[in-house]
Amino acid sequence: MTSKTYIHQPTFTLIVILLFTNLFGIAQLKPSYVDFDAYEKLVAEVKEHRKSRLLTAEEFIKTSKQDKVLILDTRSDSMYNAVHVKGAIHLNFSDFTQDNLAKIIPSPDYKILIYCNNNFETAIPTVVSSVAPPLDLRDYFVTKVSKPMPAISLDLTPKPTKATSKKTKTKQKGPNSETVVDIIPENKPITLALNIPTYINLYGYGYKNVYELSELVDVNSGILEFEGTAIKK
Repeated sequence: MTSKTYIHQPTFTLIVILLFTNLFGIAQLKPSYVDFDAYEKLVAEVKEHRKSRLLTAEEFIKTSKQDKVLILDTRSDSMYNAVHVKGAIHLNFSDFTQDNLAKIIPSPDYKILIYCNNNFETAIPTVVSSVAPPLDLRDYFVTKVSKPMPAISLDLTPKPTKATSKKTKTKQKGPNSETVVDIIPENKPITLALNIPTYINLYGYGYKNVYELSELVDVNSGILEFEGTAIKK
């Protein structure tokens, strides 16, 4: 004798309603305004464009004195207020929009000179002049760099501690087996300079007359002038 399972009519109706509600909801999901493929194409275009627009400190200073030129600092408000290249205007990188850029850049044909923390050497000189005390800007021009982090592994076997890590695998060879050791170099530090995303975004927003300071400048060399609350007058 066979048995039959019956679903109460109100329960069945509720299940159907929930099912269609979920399906409708999934159909209404919208993707975010993030297009990695388009950004990747933009980066490739900017890479070629940037090659001929890297300036030495001398060229940077000379260009800054021309007409229709501005120096743009895109670091945080607090870092800009503490110290920046003399004459630089400010817009926090996170505030980049078409409207905000248009408020500070008179027209797309303006030359825009950019720099970031990674352009400055802030070590205190060993020989200090009594006439001109050195600038201590180590807290304001911190080099952006990603250093290798220790790997996290659930394998509790001893791990090498030298500059390279070892990965072993067993290779069958006839009736016997042998252990093969692969040497895997550790990741090297990567500089994450703000100049790069700044350049890419300016270009993407239509400001293609961008020039970047490419030289590492000692803040105590006198090559560039600085101003801000951290500069003692």
